[in-house]
Amino acid sequence: MRRTTLLVLIVLPLTWVYGQREHLPSEEALEVFHATKTYIVLQDNPISDYNLEITDAVNQYWDITEYEFLSFDDFLKRSRDTKASFLYTATVSFEKDKSDTRYTFLCLSLGGDHATLDQMKDIVNIPLSYYGVDEDSYSYKLGTLVHFMQKHVRMITEHPEMISQNVFNEYNDNMSAITGKTLYVIEEELENTIGSEARFRSVYPHAFKFVTREEVKEAIMNKDEDVVFLHKVGPEGKKLKARVYKILIGAGDSEFYYFDYHKVNAKKPDAFLEDDLKKLSRTN
Repeated sequence: MRRTTLLVLIVLPLTWVYGQREHLPSEEALEVFHATKTYIVLQDNPISDYNLEITDAVNQYWDITEYEFLSFDDFLKRSRDTKASFLYTATVSFEKDKSDTRYTFLCLSLGGDHATLDQMKDIVNIPLSYYGVDEDSYSYKLGTLVHFMQKHVRMITEHPEMISQNVFNEYNDNMSAITGKTLYVIEEELENTIGSEARFRSVYPHAFKFVTREEVKEAIMNKDEDVVFLHKVGPEGKKLKARVYKILIGAGDSEFYYFDYHKVNAKKPDAFLEDDLKKLSRTN
């Protein structure tokens, strides 16, 4: 696994690049985590959307450990603390991905006696966006993602047998629970074959609504238990063969109802696919 050199850390003060993490949290690591103090790493810009939203999200939801907010400079100094854990963003690339696509992930990791930051051990990480996308495209979702992270950590602590490289696939068992909720989708994030309400309805015969990002944000702020929204992470048309993550999240309960990804090619665009929608329809 590789991350950037010190030079990259200077150029990109908040983030660095690392290869796909092979480390999975052990029962011992989870036990250590629950005894740590979690440091929430902030960006250098004190009025950034990310800082405002992550501060609100943590103050509202974080109760799994003690916590404190931390500047990135202090993160570098404190990261070796074995009694600490860290919530932060990192820029991710996958070693076997020849497209060299980079993504921004939200990571929760343990501090430790490591030579470099790339040796920190993850408890959980979640894709936020394609690298370079404006943070306002995902910052309003941070409350649900932080809330989910806590629930996920508690789940794998109670059920360590569920820990695997594909652990998020376990949440696909929740697909049937979407029935009775309204699926919020943004038109530009959909494959063309389901890019109109009529086409969408022809595949998905349950409640849905074509919405704006502002309407998704409003549902999240209202903790609307009746809404499930799409969180799509992709290259925004910039690269072929890049990964597209597709996650359906409850606006009120912060549960994952669907998780999958595909690689962009001539037949599979950077979008939520008709095949994804058919999976939901077959389950419900």
